[in-house]
Amino acid sequence: MLPRTTFERPGTRIVRCLGLGRGLTVRTRWLPMTVGGALRTLFGGRAGILPDLGESARAESFPLMISHARALGPHAVVRVWYDAGPMVGAAEVLSYGTAGVVEAGGDRR
Repeated sequence: MLPRTTFERPGTRIVRCLGLGRGLTVRTRWLPMTVGGALRTLFGGRAGILPDLGESARAESFPLMISHARALGPHAVVRVWYDAGPMVGAAEVLSYGTAGVVEAGGDRR
C-alpha cells in the first residue's frame, strides 16, 4: 500500500472507497524549552523548537494514519493531507486520507 497525496494512483482506478484513514497525535515539549520558544516568538527570530515539535508530530501522525487505514483493507490511500491545530506548548497534527480498493486500468499518463 503506497499512500499518495494525489487524487488517484497512476495506472489504476479506485473501484471502492472504504473510508477515512486518520492518525492524530499531540506532542508536547519540556516546559523550559516551551518557555524559550515562546520568548523567541516575542522577540523575533527562528524558534527552532517549534518547527522541530511540528515535524515530530507530523512524523508520528503519518504511521498512525497508515495503521488505521490498513485495518479497513485498502490497496491504496489517496488524498493524504495533514492538518495542524494551534496549541500553547504543544503541536496537534492530524494525518488523513481516503482508503480504497484499486484495480489496474484508468488513465496511464
